[in-house]
Amino acid sequence: MPRPISKPLFEFLAGSAVLWVLTACSPALNWRDVRPENTGLSLLLPCKPDKAQRTVPLGGKPTELSMLGCDAAGATFAVVVADMGDASQVADVLAQWQNLTLANMKAPLVGASPVPATGATEILPLKLAGAPLQPPPVLLKARGQRADGTAVTGHAAYFARGSQVFQVVLYADKVTPEVSETFFSSLKFE
Repeated sequence: MPRPISKPLFEFLAGSAVLWVLTACSPALNWRDVRPENTGLSLLLPCKPDKAQRTVPLGGKPTELSMLGCDAAGATFAVVVADMGDASQVADVLAQWQNLTLANMKAPLVGASPVPATGATEILPLKLAGAPLQPPPVLLKARGQRADGTAVTGHAAYFARGSQVFQVVLYADKVTPEVSETFFSSLKFE
C-alpha cells in the first residue's frame, strides 16, 4: 500500500510546481513583431519596446532620430531611424554612423589595427529582404567598453531605403549566436 506524502513534502512539491509553471510562462526573450512607423520595416524584438526621439548631428546637420528599444536577458535591443531628406547622402551618413558607434564603444574603427583587449571589428554583408542593393546592408560586430569601463559586445546593422537610414543594434556582455541570428534575420521590408 503506498505511503501518503507528508504535508511539508507536499507543500514543497506544490510550491516547486507553481514556480516551474510561472518560470515556463515568462520566457526571458518574448519575441514580437515590431514595425517602426512610416518605414515599411518589420523586425522581431524580444520585449515590449519603449519609444523615444532625439535630435543629433548626423550628416552635417541636426537630424531627428526615432528609436524603439528594450532590454531583455541582459541585452539591449533597438532600432533607430532617421530621414535624411536626400537619398544621395545615405551612404556617407551610414559610414559616419558606424564610426560614431565604434567611437562611443571605444572599439577599433574599421580598418584600424585591433586593440588586444577588444579585438578586431568585423563588417559582414547582411541579407535584408526588400532592401536596395546600394548602399549594401551590413552587419558590424565589435567589442568595446561601456561608459563605466565594463566590456560590451555590439552587433549593429546599417542600411537605407530611399532617404531613410537605419541602425539596428544589440548590445550585451556576450552576444549569443542564437539571439543575434533571431534578431537580425527577422529584418525585412514589406
